[in-house]
Amino acid sequence: MKFLKATGLLLLIILFTACNTKNTEENEWITLFNGTNLNGWTPKFYHHEVGENYADTFRVEDSSIVVAYDNYDTFDETYGHLFYDEAFASFHLKFKYRFTDEWMEDAPSYTYRNSGVMFHSQAPETILKEQDWPLSVEYQMLAEAEPGKPRPTGNMCSPGTDVYYNGKKSNEHCINSSSPTFPWNVWVEADLIVYQDSLVIHKVNGKEVLRYTDTQLGGDVANGYNPKLKVDGKALKSGYIGLQAEGQGVIFKDLKLKKL
Repeated sequence: MKFLKATGLLLLIILFTACNTKNTEENEWITLFNGTNLNGWTPKFYHHEVGENYADTFRVEDSSIVVAYDNYDTFDETYGHLFYDEAFASFHLKFKYRFTDEWMEDAPSYTYRNSGVMFHSQAPETILKEQDWPLSVEYQMLAEAEPGKPRPTGNMCSPGTDVYYNGKKSNEHCINSSSPTFPWNVWVEADLIVYQDSLVIHKVNGKEVLRYTDTQLGGDVANGYNPKLKVDGKALKSGYIGLQAEGQGVIFKDLKLKKL
């Protein structure tokens, strides 16, 4: 009888511990988007002041953040980003995305079925009015542009930054991942795992597709920034997360983050 009581007590302790562990793990995730409005997010567009959501580009529809261009006549290089208001150093970001069939034809051709999520970015209030891209690193999202032609997603791009890939500083602005090519109209699950400046891992639908190290300021591509902020070789250990708008419609949902 004593054995049965002890066994039952042990099972209760194990069950209680497992439930508490599960709840603790779930509570560690921060929901970045409330599904209702853009509170906690700040837009910044090229040619416009910080805080101006030009032409209602970023909007909330069906509990998702949508990048839309129905209020545009011409694109006019209006590159935009929507930044979460808190900076992060080491974190695991999860989100889902899907492209729409909306694309501004006067935008650069590379923007077709192309978007991204910036991280370790400079603060939006430090981005100048005539600065095109933030100094940051990008989790690049692509979809099929031509039937049968590979176009992986979950790539890395580096506006005003450098990274090390396979142990060497990369001379490429973008590094392709090993992911398959997806049609534009399917939902894709993305994971971005960042350990300050030491290691970054990209995942697509739960599978690792790219990793690199030593995120730092450097490189080219970004223009119009305050030169005092771009100290080439300075390690990028933390920064802001920004959703990209480059002329292609896209939908983001289920954005959540766990600090590491």
